Amino acid sequence: MSTPSTNPLSIYLIALGAFALGMASYVTAGLIPLIEDAFTVSVAVAAQLVTAFTLAYGLGSPIFVALTPPDRQRSGLLAALALFVIANAASALSTDFNALLAWRAIAGIGAGVYLAMGIGASAALSTAERRGKSIAIIMGGMASGVVLGVPLSLMIADHMGWQAALWLVTLLGLLAFVGLLLLLPALPAAPASSLREKLAILADGHVVTILLVSLLAAIASLGMYTFIAPLLRDPEFGGVRSVTPFLWAWGIGGVLGSFLIGPVVDRVRGPVLVLAIMLILGVSLFLLPMVATFSAWLAMLPIVLWGAVGWALQVPQNNELILARQAQGDGNLAIALNESALYLGSAIGAAAGGFVLLLQLPTWSLAASAGAVALAGALLQTLNLRRQPDGAAAQRAESHH
Repeated sequence: MSTPSTNPLSIYLIALGAFALGMASYVTAGLIPLIEDAFTVSVAVAAQLVTAFTLAYGLGSPIFVALTPPDRQRSGLLAALALFVIANAASALSTDFNALLAWRAIAGIGAGVYLAMGIGASAALSTAERRGKSIAIIMGGMASGVVLGVPLSLMIADHMGWQAALWLVTLLGLLAFVGLLLLLPALPAAPASSLREKLAILADGHVVTILLVSLLAAIASLGMYTFIAPLLRDPEFGGVRSVTPFLWAWGIGGVLGSFLIGPVVDRVRGPVLVLAIMLILGVSLFLLPMVATFSAWLAMLPIVLWGAVGWALQVPQNNELILARQAQGDGNLAIALNESALYLGSAIGAAAGGFVLLLQLPTWSLAASAGAVALAGALLQTLNLRRQPDGAAAQRAESHH
């Protein structure tokens, strides 16, 4: 077996798979207009393709990860990636909307299990001092897939049809799979723990509050992302023909936010930073339709801001989860649950937005409801500030020495 950190290529290959996964997660949102036409379904129905993927990811992955035998980490990782690749190819070949819906859900389960096991594998392949960097490479791969991969695949779909975007995801996933099959070394067996031991983390009130704030942030930010197209296509809010430039703006904001938040996390107390981010998120979502009535291009400003804070949030959140659980040594599980909270929030947001459209409420109410959810998250975070345990402050001081 290869010794830790002698195999950086494996980590980059896992990140390539995560890039494909990031694309698959959100590309469907941009394909909605094309899928509406191809299958003659309404926007509210087409949007449920996003819900199917994210719900399967959020609910399915923790269950399947928990059920994977501890000595089968390598085969579990490869099987999850293979399932993801097959489901994306099958989605591209679908001629029936219900079949497409089912394949998106299967792709979601494969994606969720792959990411959780990929983070575990990257940690196992790294020395202790490089572990954080390895996990950051995987998460960076996923973020880039959403930020760069989605607009890129939408440009391809505009010229070659909606299936082309899913074929691109399939191809990237397949490249990662072949590379890992050849190069991924055997992984050490995970420590065997009972399901009860795994569930104990959910009894930690501090962790649960952090996860709930992540959930509300995702309902607001990722849920609204699904509906950028219907909002900006509305003649009242810009009536734009192509939303691709706006998805780029959101993505570039996300990349900037992810990088710029790094130095700030070390200087500002985590819970205070999270509160500020939730407030900015709420305000930028409320401003979006107001600004768009003047000019669609002016709407780029709140979109960039929303992208930046939406992505930046996860850096202090993950940091707080690791601090909260470092004594118990299950920080990785906490981060996996945080991923589930994000995907679950995204699914709830997409479903709620679809419901708002079904009720035929004005499109501005999409952004207003998302803003209200973000402010509810800010309110919850003030409780987290109040009940900040002395233990966490002591742990933080300790970790700085």
